[in-house]
Order: sequence, then structure tokens, then C-alpha cells
Amino acid sequence: MNHMHRANDLRHVIEADRAHVWHHLSQHKAYETADPRVMVEGKGMRVWDATGREYLDAVAGGVWTVNVGYGRTRIADAVRDQLVKLNYFAGSAGSVPAALFSERLIEKMPGMSRVYYSNSGSEANEKVFKMVRQIAHRHHGGRKAKILYRERDYHGTTIGALAAAGQDQRRDQYGPFPDGFVMVPHCLEYRSQWGSVENYGERAADAIEAVILREGADSIGAICLEPVTAGGGVITPPRGYWEKVQDICRRHEILIHIDEVVCGMGRTGAWFGYQHYGVQPDFVTMAKGVASGYAAIACTTTTEAVFSLFKDDAADPMSYFRDISTFGGCTAGPAAAIENMRIIEEEGLLENTVAMGERLMAGLHTLSERHPVIGDVRGKGLFCGAELVADRATKEPAEERRVQAVVADCMAHGVIIGATNRSLAGLNNTLCLSPALIATPDDIDRIVAAIDAALGRVFA
Repeated sequence: MNHMHRANDLRHVIEADRAHVWHHLSQHKAYETADPRVMVEGKGMRVWDATGREYLDAVAGGVWTVNVGYGRTRIADAVRDQLVKLNYFAGSAGSVPAALFSERLIEKMPGMSRVYYSNSGSEANEKVFKMVRQIAHRHHGGRKAKILYRERDYHGTTIGALAAAGQDQRRDQYGPFPDGFVMVPHCLEYRSQWGSVENYGERAADAIEAVILREGADSIGAICLEPVTAGGGVITPPRGYWEKVQDICRRHEILIHIDEVVCGMGRTGAWFGYQHYGVQPDFVTMAKGVASGYAAIACTTTTEAVFSLFKDDAADPMSYFRDISTFGGCTAGPAAAIENMRIIEEEGLLENTVAMGERLMAGLHTLSERHPVIGDVRGKGLFCGAELVADRATKEPAEERRVQAVVADCMAHGVIIGATNRSLAGLNNTLCLSPALIATPDDIDRIVAAIDAALGRVFA
């Protein structure tokens, strides 16, 4: 950290923050007697706060975003150069970085062909919901307007996105929500809804088809799923799940929307999480890691078949997608995204993610042998979770206050980890890890050691 940034120098900043900033996902009562944490600087996987304390960030900016690490001068330079040349023009026209990034992005996504720009994951998902509804009205006589979503999945913070949230604590007190969103069961085998069953993945997919048959296939336009459930507990899909889900959707003519806001751009060791599972989506949405937080950008990608549905009748003034995202026209986002993608390629970060993900998972499994409180270890690439339980035999969840105490202990010892937070009542018990794709063996080992020590202190 720049040593000119001393705690006394930044006292006014801390007080201004306390007086005026409304922090996300935070209970502010605590800040009446304690200072809010203000982050000042980042480099690689390290960040420094206003007191000068250094932390190893194992959650890529707190919400799984800074995939290529902090302090990337080349991204900042690309953004600066683009802003000076042309900072903005509405998305009703094109821009050089938007065109070039869309070309590079589609190269990574066989079967997709079109990119719609916006500025957040919530917004990118809402675009899909609107597209599905417009297709229903223009091509199905108003039928096939319902959208399926999965228990424990999360797709954003707007009212429309929350209508598709499978996390009750994110929805509570924010309704009423729009109609036409229908939940299907989760696919977490560790907490199987059907006891011990053979081929749990296929059984979980069958449960989706049961909902389709109950609602009527001719009423359902799309299903929205995360490739790996993120804030609902880092849930990797069981064997056979995605293959059968795709088969069910194709048979019932239901469009597949995969929300890659968390998993996209290398987080799981592939460009996109769905690419591990042999599924061909109709829509893919992404945000966080697309530019690693260096600029705001989100993308909704789709196929030429879907795109064609919006230009089939040029004489109809209501036929095209009548939507605009103001900040989807910012050029900084795609400019940053181009450099972000180049860094992932040039530094072999997909390969590093696979290798370091295996190391992290091995470390968590080793911890599970030492700490009975770890009931299950799950993950893909550098997106991993450890579910904490009070009793392994009954799988009773660990108390949330003790799970948060583990997070706080790690923070106190200079390592930032996460945990499921205001997602599912009684089930906010999974530690969440998503270090930057640049993580080294030493970084991984330090993260595991911090959790090891924290579990020992909190659950002694």
C-alpha cells in the first residue's frame, strides 16, 4: 500500500463514509460504535483498508468479480484511452469496442451469435425475461410466457429478477412480485429431497418435468438456471442433471437461459460454466468477471434463431426488441472486457484456475477430515464451498452466527472469505471461496490455513 495513505490521513474519508454511504448488504447499527471498513488499494490478490491493514482477498472483490486481480494497468490504460476517444453513445448505434468484444466473446461460445449490452447482471437477466415475454406475445398468442427458476438460485436484485429468486431471504419484504415465475426444486444431492436415490441428477431433472406437466408445457417459455448455484450454497450439478434438463426442455420447446453472472469468464476453469456439461443454451447472461470490475458491463447473448424472431416483420412497429439500457452504451465496459479476456488467454488463467481449483478442493477435503463441522465440500474451478453442520449424521446446519464467526476470524487474520448471506433461513451455512484466477499455490495454502485455524477457534 502507498505509505502516504495513513489512517490519520483518511480519518475524514472514514467519517464521510459513516455519515453518508449506505453500504450494501449491511446492518449499519454497528457503525455507530465501530468504524466502517473502507478499502483503499489493491494489487494482485491483496487489498489494503484505510487503516493500512493488508488482506488476502479470497472472494475477488467481495462478490466474485475481480477475476484477473487488482492493479491491472493495461486495463486501466485501455479504458482511459477509450474514454478520451469516445466515452458513450447510446446502444441504438454501435461502438468500436462493443463490436470487437462481441466478436471475441462469440468466438468463445459456439452456437451463440448475438450480444446485447447492459450494465449489471440483474439487468442482463431481465432482458431475457422481456425477450421471452415478447416472443410469447408475438409468436405464441400470449402463451408460453411463464419462466421457470430453481430453488436456491439467484438472478439479481431488481423486482423482476427477484421474482425468479429461489432464495426466500432475498425476496422477503420486497413483494408483491410479477406473475408468471414458477419455482422448480434444487439439485443439491447433499440435501436430497427424496432421500437416498439412484441417479439423483436425473431424479432432480425429472422434478423439473413434473412442474412443467403440472403448469402445462404450452404455458412455459423458458427456464433460468445457474450452471453452478452460487449464493445458494455453491451447488455443482449432479451427474446426468444437465443432459436430462436439456432433453426435457427441447421436448417441451422451452428455451434454456443460463445465468453465468458469477461463473462466466473463467471462474470454473472454462470460459463459461455451462461448457462443462454439454448443454447448448438459448440465452447466456454474464457480468461480474467480464471486465473484472474495471468497468461496469453486462451481456445477454443469444442464438441467431432467437434473434431472428425479433426481425421477422419489419413492417410491424412492435416487432423488434423495444428496450434500451442507458449505460449499456458506455464504451469503457467492452474496452475493459477486451483486455480482461486477453489477460486470461495470455497468462493461461483457465489452466491455472483448473490447477488451483484442484488444490483448493483438496485442501478443503483435508480440512473435512480434521473438522467434523464440515459436512460437504463442493466446487468447480476456483469457485468452492464448504457447508458447515452441527452434526454430520443428521446434517443439522451450523448456526449462522458461528459460520459468520469463521468469516470474521479469517478477516481478523488477514484473509477475506465469504459465506451464504441472507439467502435461505436456517441454511446460511456454507463458506464461499472465489479467489482471483491468478491465485498461486501459496495463496491457496494460506486461504486453507486461515479456515483451518478459524474452524479450530470457533468450533473448539
